Amino acid sequence: MTVVTRFAPSPTGFLHIGGARTALFNWLYAKKTGGQMLLRIEDTDRQRSTDEAIAAILDGLSWLGLEWDGQTTYQFARAERHAAVAREMLAAGKAYYCYATPQELEEMRELAMKEGRPPRYDGRWRDRDPSEAPAGVKPVIRLRARQDGETVVNDLVQGRVVIPNKDLDDLVLLRSDGTPTYMHAVVVDDHDMGVTHVIRGVDHLTNAARQTQIYEALGWPVPAMAHIPLIHGPDGAKLSKRHGALGVDAYRAMGYLPEALRNYLVRLGWSHGDQEIFSTEEMIEAFDLDAIGRSAARFDFAKLEATNGHYIRNADDTRLMRAIDEVLPHIPEGAAIAASLTPEARAQVLRAMPGLKERAKTVLELIDGAAFITAKRPLAVDAKAAALLTDEARGHLAALHQRLAALGEWSAAAADAAVRAEADARNVKLGALAQPLRAALTGRTTSPGIFDVLEALGRTESLARIADQMRTPA
Repeated sequence: MTVVTRFAPSPTGFLHIGGARTALFNWLYAKKTGGQMLLRIEDTDRQRSTDEAIAAILDGLSWLGLEWDGQTTYQFARAERHAAVAREMLAAGKAYYCYATPQELEEMRELAMKEGRPPRYDGRWRDRDPSEAPAGVKPVIRLRARQDGETVVNDLVQGRVVIPNKDLDDLVLLRSDGTPTYMHAVVVDDHDMGVTHVIRGVDHLTNAARQTQIYEALGWPVPAMAHIPLIHGPDGAKLSKRHGALGVDAYRAMGYLPEALRNYLVRLGWSHGDQEIFSTEEMIEAFDLDAIGRSAARFDFAKLEATNGHYIRNADDTRLMRAIDEVLPHIPEGAAIAASLTPEARAQVLRAMPGLKERAKTVLELIDGAAFITAKRPLAVDAKAAALLTDEARGHLAALHQRLAALGEWSAAAADAAVRAEADARNVKLGALAQPLRAALTGRTTSPGIFDVLEALGRTESLARIADQMRTPA
């Protein structure tokens, strides 16, 4: 049997972080088993589904590197197939027309609430002859569900789940306007797409029992099901925007690498010993459904940031340059920064990257750290850096300017030797020269190693910036 999983988001908003993890688990299981992951856009809610949301979902999956197999299926386009199956069930006696009016349904709900029962359809049209139908009422088609016994879901994560059939009423398959319900459409689509494993959030577990009844009524095999735990905030409460319930596009704009976000997401609810960092190949090799826990996972921004920092420190410098290019269109100042990255500036950023990435946890911090490279003279100096530029420090800068200008080779190593020699000549600690030198070159008190900064800026720009700060401003 070839394993076929599917990711089936509703395009009513962005690809949120929980959906991204569900897609990742489906993708990993398909890869692990040599199977396929299909993509289905469940766009039957025509009022809330938007083209923008569909584009955001497709873009988010692609950015995360979760490529799906085959063509994308759009559920709404299959509405006639869903209706045809419902009519087949009707003809086979597995479903029936229900003429209950909205007022009658409301009365059923009110009575159930009054008696302390869950609201259920009372089956009043289950065995009635359609000839008794009231005039002018368009019927729905309801499943003729089993009323005795129980429905069992042998879930690959949650274990054996048993639901008494008396708690499951005759659900609607086809609405009175001929459109299918979610429950019915999902079953038909999963069957027609050959889905063998349904991996989704545990909030769908009750749906699994209802959908199992539809499968059984149709005589179709029920796919294996795995209902994964939800993601909560660090305080254990339901995940909200303050916890990180954002779209994948927001994480890109915050400067997270897709490979780092994948690594972080795979550890939300799944474990493999004490290992925290996984290459994509290691994830695929190690992943299995039996290592998914039942308890809700807790989202932790600090841990995500630490994971991202690991990936940045260990990334190839050219990969990080691409990451900068990828994030710029998604931040407000991105266009201006992109315009400042001339070929010469890009080469300078690459030269500075070894030092930049040691200090950065996100791509935004990389961009911020590299800002000194594209800064225009005279350099804007922040308050902390300006405090370092005392008269004594400016005297040190003048001496450094003369010594550095005399260098035959312009490199970090040569600059290091020159600055240390000047410190020895002046009988001061290295910091007495390095700190004002950093302020003059970057306008800040923090930066990559100062000798790396000198090499990245080059001889001409470095000497010009030092000269700008050698004299006390008028």
